[in-house]
Amino acid sequence: MNAAATSPVSPTTVDFWFDPVCPWTWLTSRWMLEVVKSRPVEVSWHVMSLSVLNENRLDELPEHIRILMGEAWAPVRVLTAASLSHGPEVLEPLYTALGTRYHVQQQPKNRATLEAALREVGLPVDLADAGDTDRYDTELRASHRRGITLVGEDVGSPVIAVPGRGAQSEPVAFFGPVVNPTPKGQEAARLWDGVLAVASTPGFYEIKRTRTSSPDFS
Repeated sequence: MNAAATSPVSPTTVDFWFDPVCPWTWLTSRWMLEVVKSRPVEVSWHVMSLSVLNENRLDELPEHIRILMGEAWAPVRVLTAASLSHGPEVLEPLYTALGTRYHVQQQPKNRATLEAALREVGLPVDLADAGDTDRYDTELRASHRRGITLVGEDVGSPVIAVPGRGAQSEPVAFFGPVVNPTPKGQEAARLWDGVLAVASTPGFYEIKRTRTSSPDFS
């Protein structure tokens, strides 16, 4: 028997930048967790900020989006503080705890929700203090910049990056995909394969169609 055929495949690290208040990012992140069940990938989670992305163009945004951008500062600051204090491995469970509350349970984006999420994952509740200060903004902005630099300023959350293949040393990075509802099982795996094939094509930039329904969190 060919030894290579039985050797385990080393997982590919997928870098995933997210803002926890974005409902479309939540759906994509749940798809990514489906992908890891059937493809040799592991996800490294990173914080990005729609508030940072939009801070110089708030006047161009609808009022409800401007309100959301104000609410969005605290969660990313708390996530950044948690990662710096307790390691990046806390980002996924804390994001899951927050996202479930924000998107599935439709809880308010306030301190009480942040504290409940921290409590659920066993982190100190006083990390919620970070939401009211710019103490961690240097690190937050650096994480945001690492992701957005890969894809450009005219996109949003999420950003996904995988290592380049063959002679391609630069990572393959893209915004999205925007999916609704979250694909599951082999459907999720097929989408992953297709997204990688498209995103890895030199000179390929965009596929898009108008969204026709609200986010489905079922």
